[in-house]
Amino acid sequence: MSSVLERTLGILELLSSQEQGVELAVLADKLNMPKSAAHRLLADLIRFGYVRQTRDMGEYVLTTKLVSLGLTYLSKTGVIDVAQPLLDRLAEQTGELVRLSVVDGDRLIWVARAQGARQGLRYDPDMGSIARLSCSSSGLAWLSTMKDDDALALVSQQGLGTPQEFGPNAPKSLKAFLKVLQDTRKQGYSLTEETYTAGLNAIAVPVGLAGQLPMGTISVAGPSARLTRERMLALVPDLLSYAAQLAAASGASPMLTRGTSQVRLQPIYAA
Repeated sequence: MSSVLERTLGILELLSSQEQGVELAVLADKLNMPKSAAHRLLADLIRFGYVRQTRDMGEYVLTTKLVSLGLTYLSKTGVIDVAQPLLDRLAEQTGELVRLSVVDGDRLIWVARAQGARQGLRYDPDMGSIARLSCSSSGLAWLSTMKDDDALALVSQQGLGTPQEFGPNAPKSLKAFLKVLQDTRKQGYSLTEETYTAGLNAIAVPVGLAGQLPMGTISVAGPSARLTRERMLALVPDLLSYAAQLAAASGASPMLTRGTSQVRLQPIYAA
């Protein structure tokens, strides 16, 4: 890692994956840079409001400035204006969490949601997170639109979800993942039971116009005790209908018409 820009972006990407913060020595080691260089860049990021230190000589963490920039950008793309009314209606209808993800290069990012649960258990994750392709219903729905080799390349690049990191039913090998992927492709939807998170089930379908690359996915997720397999299967027609409506309205937002690139993206700090 040589250039100032590459090092700075590497710091931001690393800190975005460490909500508890990172000490200077650990950060420098992970980014393979001298501690003095890491300290100078962190000082600049603190000065411009992107990073703060939890205490003197303590961990470095991101501020909300990057989040604010991202939300501002989303508001300008029109994706929320296009999608939110549909997500709200589906959430009210299902009584569960509904999320929209969009394809961003070789990643799938959750950008909008609507919470239908008004009482009892609620699954309510942060937006802007990158979907784990191998074990999330959204990831599997997107990958099912690709050839096996292309899907396997993306999963290999990102890494498999493990029961320790994700749910107890997360695929433990590429062979197991491929079987799930092929079943998803045959069904036309992704149905997961405690793969992404223990105690959580979800169902997702791709969002895209016929003959074109998918622009993202729409999903319904909720506690496994409430969102059973039978209930998820009953939601398939409605989910497909809402996906078609989102695809039809996608021309109003440049983010939803972007498609996927052929560039293989990876975190800079993992390069």
